[in-house]
Amino acid sequence: VINKVDTVDKDEILKAIDTYRKLYDFDEIIPCSALRNQNTEDIIPSILKYLPYGPMYYDEDTITDQPMRQIAAELIREKALRMMSDEIPHGIAVTIERMTERDNGMFDIDATIICERESHKGIVIGKGGQMLKRIGTSARIEIENLMDTKVNLKLWVKVRKEWRDSELYMKNYGYNSKDI
Repeated sequence: VINKVDTVDKDEILKAIDTYRKLYDFDEIIPCSALRNQNTEDIIPSILKYLPYGPMYYDEDTITDQPMRQIAAELIREKALRMMSDEIPHGIAVTIERMTERDNGMFDIDATIICERESHKGIVIGKGGQMLKRIGTSARIEIENLMDTKVNLKLWVKVRKEWRDSELYMKNYGYNSKDI
């Protein structure tokens, strides 16, 4: 694939194609412009034509290999980060303390948002608990859509000073030092 063909004249493109053909016996050379969406529709079918067929490692409807507890924790963390983007740094983690299914198929999820400072705890909770309620409602809706069932989500906020500097806490919260 030769990209950015919109930035040069046609003679230069032909010279580039000829140069690459002399270097290697390519099965196809596709000039395109991703920016202008020129000739991009040929790229995926061409790639698929040359890829070897392999075994299916997951069912066709599988969208992730992560457990639902991990997904729920990340959804809660994402909502918190989005809603407090100007106020809280990325120094929060979410742990799922309990996730149980009722006889009627509804799930009860108890989760804790971990932050590094007391001042952050106040921001996460918000005035009268409003921020925590917004985070919980937004996360619950997305978790329900993903799980295709009703969810009772309860959130708590705890302070663990310097948790990102502790290998033990990082591991317990499901991260390694490169993740945060």
